[in-house]
Amino acid sequence: MNSNLVINNSFFYYCFMQHHISKEGFEKFKAEWESLKYTERPAMQKQVSDAAAEGDRSENAAYTFGRMRLREIDQRLRQLDKLLDGAQIVEAKAPVDGSIRFGAKIQLKEERTQKNKVYCIVGSEEIDPLQGKISMKSPLGTALLGKKAGEKITVQTPRGELHYFILEVLYP
Repeated sequence: MNSNLVINNSFFYYCFMQHHISKEGFEKFKAEWESLKYTERPAMQKQVSDAAAEGDRSENAAYTFGRMRLREIDQRLRQLDKLLDGAQIVEAKAPVDGSIRFGAKIQLKEERTQKNKVYCIVGSEEIDPLQGKISMKSPLGTALLGKKAGEKITVQTPRGELHYFILEVLYP
């Protein structure tokens, strides 16, 4: 790194702490934050308070569990705060050239098995392999970005190379 380059905190945060997320993903995480902050945490605080009022806290399982659950909730709230604060919401729009971008839904045919698979390119915080949501930073996501329907791609995996044919590219 160039020692003459001065990076202030906001520039560093913008360049290295932002992450791409869909509007739906942002709303999902925001709803989770609100539920934890305004519903679950107050309920757990009341449960801990009620358990503490029962007397000896050292042998009170409800008190111990409640305190542990409060720590878990607080930890998740901190994670969600960082995620939501650093989120750059990306609208999934079909580009003029028809290439694959963030938010695209892609139908692929695997060359070896001849099975069709459908994937959606999302941010790394939104991945859900069971729903076909893959990160744009994953090996498959990286190989797909910029490609178009009708092209063939090769993906390096721990088990070797996989070859796919891009059948269709859709945008919401």
